[in-house]
Amino acid sequence: MQPLSDSSDPLITAFPVALKSDAEAVLAIMPASRHRPLGSFSVVVEGRQVSIPERLYNDEPSAGAVASLSSRQRQLLNCLYSRHHDGMVRQRHLQKVIGSTDPWVVPFVVRLVGEYVVEILDVIRAGLRDLAVPGTLAHLAYGQFIVDNPAFFARTQRQVVSYWSCYYRASYATFRGYPGCTVLDLLRSAASDRAGRPWPSLAPAAARVDGYA
Repeated sequence: MQPLSDSSDPLITAFPVALKSDAEAVLAIMPASRHRPLGSFSVVVEGRQVSIPERLYNDEPSAGAVASLSSRQRQLLNCLYSRHHDGMVRQRHLQKVIGSTDPWVVPFVVRLVGEYVVEILDVIRAGLRDLAVPGTLAHLAYGQFIVDNPAFFARTQRQVVSYWSCYYRASYATFRGYPGCTVLDLLRSAASDRAGRPWPSLAPAAARVDGYA
């Protein structure tokens, strides 16, 4: 594993160091925020550690400013705004990158799996259908990310179960019916193929009794 970029800006260290100039171009058009990004999580992307903000508070840039960016820079912008404090902003920017299999996009999507907005889980479930097909780019990219970040994915699984239990039992009587369960199944399938062994399931015991495992 190689160290973090030497930049101290948390919106630059969210991406591999090779993308530093692109990240700087994105930051140059983002409106200033009165608050620094809140919290962070660290994961490994292509052998490099990156540190991604949990929440950011910048307003969205104007359409004209976004149009001045390259396609890759717009991708990075959408990744960053998928960490926005407003759930509708997160969903809107997620929808613009969910089809990408670039490895630096993957952790932003997986982090959203472990959050509480079920509408975002629906977007991810629809966007990651190819994970069920071994050999697809998505299957390989997400599988490799989980293999490289087992503790992060274990935490994600626990968060999905916890949010279902706390907020969505009334709407989804069993964990099997919850969109997050479907997404975890897809991700574990990709990880299992990449690792060459079954990936551990942290589904609740009742779900496994019901045929979940």
